[in-house]
Amino acid sequence: MKKILSVFLAVLLVASLFTLAGCGAKELKFGLGVSAKYGKSTSADGETNGNTEVTATVAAVLVDESGKIVKCVIDEALNKANYTSEGKAVANESFKTKGEQGADYGMAAYGTDLNKDGVVKEWNEQIAAFVSNVEGKTIDEVKAMVVDGYGNDDIQTAGCTMAVAPYVTALEKAVANAKESKATADDTLNLGIVSSEEVADATEDKAGSVELNASATAAVLDKDGKVVVAATDVVSTTVSFDTKGVTDVDTTKALSTKAELGENYGMAAHGTDLNGDGVVKEWNEQGAAFDAALVGKTADEIAGLEKDGYGTEAVQTAGCTIAISDMVKAAVKAATVK
Repeated sequence: MKKILSVFLAVLLVASLFTLAGCGAKELKFGLGVSAKYGKSTSADGETNGNTEVTATVAAVLVDESGKIVKCVIDEALNKANYTSEGKAVANESFKTKGEQGADYGMAAYGTDLNKDGVVKEWNEQIAAFVSNVEGKTIDEVKAMVVDGYGNDDIQTAGCTMAVAPYVTALEKAVANAKESKATADDTLNLGIVSSEEVADATEDKAGSVELNASATAAVLDKDGKVVVAATDVVSTTVSFDTKGVTDVDTTKALSTKAELGENYGMAAHGTDLNGDGVVKEWNEQGAAFDAALVGKTADEIAGLEKDGYGTEAVQTAGCTIAISDMVKAAVKAATVK
């Protein structure tokens, strides 16, 4: 009898362990998607400065085993290269994403009331309405909600009346890039974008230029604010102009991120072996090494990964020897508990 009872208790214990294991939050796939494109481009005309727009639309997702988007975050950087009719580059005073601008973006004041409810919401409110319709759906279901570049009645009724096609493109990339991770639905999904520029005036011998950079990091944070998994990508575009502020940018040209370029970026062939290991990795490999260095760290600890614009010795030894100043700033934003 005792033997039978012992066997019964052992079976009960095993069953309990399996039940407890099943109660744990399921691990989800994690992905980052960045879609970049040119916007309007004008030359200076003597009265008005010329400018060229570059937009980086960024989406981060957590996706379950059935392909449904469990969590989603979207933001967008609309950056402009500015130059005068004297061929002088005009630096931007600051860079903020559309989400960061909030009410200052001005959509509520100048947007169109497409759903005829008497209200035009700000960009950050509209993207929140779009995200609320995205979560719980597969990417195919999301794509089916787009009509002529805009959202269907459900999306517009929710308050998102702006064109959503660019966000769906970034979202589709994020889902396609999603990989197995330790992230769960209990964790927090954040996104950080940092933009910067390098400018040079035009001379008789050399065209002027504005190099626009948008660095994006998506991160999943646990309950202690530590990074569970992260992904980083960068959009870098150079706009050139002559001494009269005339530019001939081909705005139809497709733009790829540094990670998307892969070996075509050319860092392995032309980069510098800063850590002395005899190897220069491609940008996407170095970006992956940077992302790995973020895991397990808080925002404050991530800020300490940079030294004189480059990574600390540990970061460089891991294979990330590129300048990481903007990447660190973007990662700190993504790792900041809101």
